[in-house]
Amino acid sequence: MNLLAKPIAAFLSFFLALALAAPALAGSDCPPPRASGDLGLVVERASGSLLVVDRSERAAIGRITGLGDLSHASLVYSPDERFAYVFGRDGGLTKVDILAQKIVRRVMQAGNSIGGAISDDGRLIAVSNYEPGGVRVFDADTLAQVADIPTGAKTVGLVDAPGRRFVFSLWDRGEIWIADFSAGPAPKITKITGIGDRPYDGLITPDGRTYIAGLFGEDHLTALDLWQEPPAPRPFLPGYAAHDEKLPVYKMPHLEGWALAGDLFVLPAVGLHEVLWVDRRSLQEVARTPTHGQPVFAIARPDGRQVWVNFAHPLNDTVQVIDTVTKKVIHQFRPGPAVLHMEFAPRGAELWISVRDENRVEIYDTHTFEKLGEIAAESPSGIFFTARAHRTGL
Repeated sequence: MNLLAKPIAAFLSFFLALALAAPALAGSDCPPPRASGDLGLVVERASGSLLVVDRSERAAIGRITGLGDLSHASLVYSPDERFAYVFGRDGGLTKVDILAQKIVRRVMQAGNSIGGAISDDGRLIAVSNYEPGGVRVFDADTLAQVADIPTGAKTVGLVDAPGRRFVFSLWDRGEIWIADFSAGPAPKITKITGIGDRPYDGLITPDGRTYIAGLFGEDHLTALDLWQEPPAPRPFLPGYAAHDEKLPVYKMPHLEGWALAGDLFVLPAVGLHEVLWVDRRSLQEVARTPTHGQPVFAIARPDGRQVWVNFAHPLNDTVQVIDTVTKKVIHQFRPGPAVLHMEFAPRGAELWISVRDENRVEIYDTHTFEKLGEIAAESPSGIFFTARAHRTGL
């Protein structure tokens, strides 16, 4: 027998097997060969759907439906950027595959939810609840419940912190809790009291060290240094609105949209037409910038040179751009009614803006302010790019 016969026969058999398997693979649930790094999801709040977008193409490439009430929805990404975990206002927690563009699993874990977080190792998903209150924690793979943390209060401002920890505030009790899962599924709970009246949201700095709670019932904010054992509450900006005429609060600022530009926090003032500039280390106010309306999101371009601001009703058709060196407004424009959310491309070249009442997302060059494109969307709100998978607190 020819010495080459067996190797050639094996080679041909291999490729024959591939050819026979191709139709089956084409009809399987295997995701298409698309990279996830330039993808994102836009929440379509009115229809309970997610629009899958491609930043490179500046286009929508699909839609995922059946996610329930998304009127105040947010989401986080798995470390590999393939899966998103969506927190619906109706208490639904939904895991979606953005490559296959479908729902993987969905659980109704509460009656009313207000956001969530993913642990730094990507293995746990925590959800913050209004009804029945508390925080529930789930396995990121299966969505099986891992822990239930009752608080006897509405929980807000839930973020991830280094060391497999979650930090959140209690609206009704003026407390911040830290749930530490580093030792296993039974968390160690640290309770910090005396935070202030009605903390309504929270943020954590990108290094995971400082947690800040905004207070609805008091004229200051509270910071925690998570490197302390145990952390002690540190009030700052006392009486920041004491000399101003407070206006009706049409929409609370979102703390996860507060900016950190270099060594300065840029904070939307509750009930005022201003943003506040605060030194990150001393927590002392250093400047104020008058704005078009009551700020909701004040987000920094990734290089820290600009802060883009949107506003509450009835002035929510406008966006302002503030230069962080001069602290002055350098550009103002009107994308349209109900600008709800803004998201920078990971390196800051573009900003995507949702214009809910005109059913579109607009895309702008952050250096020239030129409009680069727009995408049709159904009542869009939150815009979330997959780069968030690699950032603490997002």
